[in-house]
Amino acid sequence: MRKLNVFNSVSLDGYFTGENGDLSWAHANADDAEWNEFVSGNASGGGALLMGRVTHDMMASFWPTPAAMEMMPDVARGMNEMPKFVFSRTLDRSSWSNTTLLKGDVAAEVRQLKDGPHDITILGSGSIVAQLADTDLVDTWQFVVVPVYLGKGRTMFEGVRAPHTLKLASSRAFGNGRVVLNYGR
Repeated sequence: MRKLNVFNSVSLDGYFTGENGDLSWAHANADDAEWNEFVSGNASGGGALLMGRVTHDMMASFWPTPAAMEMMPDVARGMNEMPKFVFSRTLDRSSWSNTTLLKGDVAAEVRQLKDGPHDITILGSGSIVAQLADTDLVDTWQFVVVPVYLGKGRTMFEGVRAPHTLKLASSRAFGNGRVVLNYGR
């Protein structure tokens, strides 16, 4: 069975999006050679991506563009080439390459995907993360803690029914102040 990983940036006060879905804070002041190498390595690591419609729409409006290829060619190439699975009740198709739309029950669909050929990473997609947090389907959690506090926003764990304890597997600090925390069950 393939692994399911959650990868999200979070603020110091625990939000993965700011007020009104703002994500500008997650990318501000990020320039750092070691960080850029880490991001490129993550994007070229293979596997498949899983996301909701909102995350899909945001990413599909950027990664296939010439600007993305100019700014971050390795990341753009990886994002465009990877298989992508998108949960949506409203999309009928996607123009982003290698994208499959999913309409069924999130947990059931993810169980089927984990029987497939790829490890899967969830990007953003707080409602999907929250739906899967109470299951045993998520194998690893990777949080990028960004050194900013927002005061308002949205946690990716809204609606979780019970506390869950994770085990720290590793951590890595970068010169730009970001810290990557890797957790398992």
